[in-house]
Amino acid sequence: MKLKTIVIATLLATNCLQVAAESSLSGNPYSKSTNFDTSLPDLGDVSQTVFTPLDEQRIGEQIMREVSVSDEVVQDVEVIDYLNALGNKLAAASTDKQQKFNFFVVNDTSINAFAMPGGVIGVHTGLFLAANSESELASVLGHEIGHVTQRHLARMVAAQKYDTVKNIAGFALALLVARANPELASGAMTTASAVGVQNQLDYTREHEREADRVGLQIISNAGFDVRGMPAFFKTLQHGSRFSEGGAPSLLRTHPLTGERIADVANRVEQMPYRQVPDSAEFQYVKAKLQAQNGAVETNIAVFEQNIRERRTANEAVEHYGLAVAYLRKNALTQAEKEVAWLKKNSPPNAMIENLSARVQVAKNNAQQAGLQYAAALKIYPDNRALLYGYADHFLALKQADNAIQLVKEKQRLYPKDAQFYEVLAKAYTIQNKMLLSHQAQGEAYFRKYDLKRAIEQMELAVKAKDGDFYQHSIVEARLKELQRMQGEDKKG
Repeated sequence: MKLKTIVIATLLATNCLQVAAESSLSGNPYSKSTNFDTSLPDLGDVSQTVFTPLDEQRIGEQIMREVSVSDEVVQDVEVIDYLNALGNKLAAASTDKQQKFNFFVVNDTSINAFAMPGGVIGVHTGLFLAANSESELASVLGHEIGHVTQRHLARMVAAQKYDTVKNIAGFALALLVARANPELASGAMTTASAVGVQNQLDYTREHEREADRVGLQIISNAGFDVRGMPAFFKTLQHGSRFSEGGAPSLLRTHPLTGERIADVANRVEQMPYRQVPDSAEFQYVKAKLQAQNGAVETNIAVFEQNIRERRTANEAVEHYGLAVAYLRKNALTQAEKEVAWLKKNSPPNAMIENLSARVQVAKNNAQQAGLQYAAALKIYPDNRALLYGYADHFLALKQADNAIQLVKEKQRLYPKDAQFYEVLAKAYTIQNKMLLSHQAQGEAYFRKYDLKRAIEQMELAVKAKDGDFYQHSIVEARLKELQRMQGEDKKG
């Protein structure tokens, strides 16, 4: 079975918090000055003997390579940037400052999130929709980050003593699949049976309590309301309202025990009370996802009813969601009307400005769209959604020079951004500069963790008939570097 199939199945089926007990070994102590006990047992980091941080990084990159090309993964940069900002804020509040994280969103309305090897954390759109506050969403992410920093999954995989990254990666992915579908896992495994994998999946309550305790301290350190965790427990207990066919995915294979609820409630009661308002970005992202999922006519009716009956604490969020739904329906006059209301009645926000420009693009009003992107970028000069939109605007008008200049000015802020390199590749193609086009496309593939295609593009750049001596020297050196990386991966 192809790795892509395994990963996609994992994304669609694995449950939130499901890596809590992948090992019978506990994590290193998580200590923090506070008025309640957060100590964890220290049984030593056995995973380090066969499962190094470099191994985890390679496995994480292998997973992200599949994630980057999956149709099941949300590519909306506003949603991605919000989740990464929230996730990185929480990660920075943990005790492990060395662990790197990658966050992504799966387009699935089930209430779900999951951690994978290498600090990769996926969140379903259904989790955004089910969270009643930003602190609730943060509590789930904090819990998942706790699983990673306590190295629960790494320890389980390390216990199998596979001595190559390839075997470890395959085993780790199959473990995740086995949680959702043991029969699928049997086709995924090459070094262990599905039965053997399933035997490693018995949960322990202690690991869940570890992740809860660590997660509570993370969200507290990050400035969120710790009461978001027990509040989300209540949301999960009433999850049938959000998920057809019974309880949320999270609870079907990972029951929420009374003991766990009581443990979190007791700890929260000992922590300082803190009211934390939701950020505008959380509210707008949630409204955007709601508008983009399900029947558009139904979504429009819901937003309109909420506005009409004042069923909202923030009317601007309902107007924003309604505008997105109208744009999705291609009802551009109505969408433009809602954007006008937002600009008049709500605080300025980059997401509103981006929506405004997108409406003009949809109306084929290139001049007005360009003016709106330019004006918005003066207020929000580093906003990726606006930069992407403005760059695409230039490409649509065949204004390659402007697109290149825009990207070059901002690329240093986002050195790992594949999209900027793809813009450059298209712009250089318009200019018939093939060496630079292949070079840029190669760098885009590299940032998508696709080393094979990156090398192919760099080889084409080397063979290109245009370009000067300096440019050829650069691509030749880069090709050798990528080939060296490929050789190291094969050795691993």
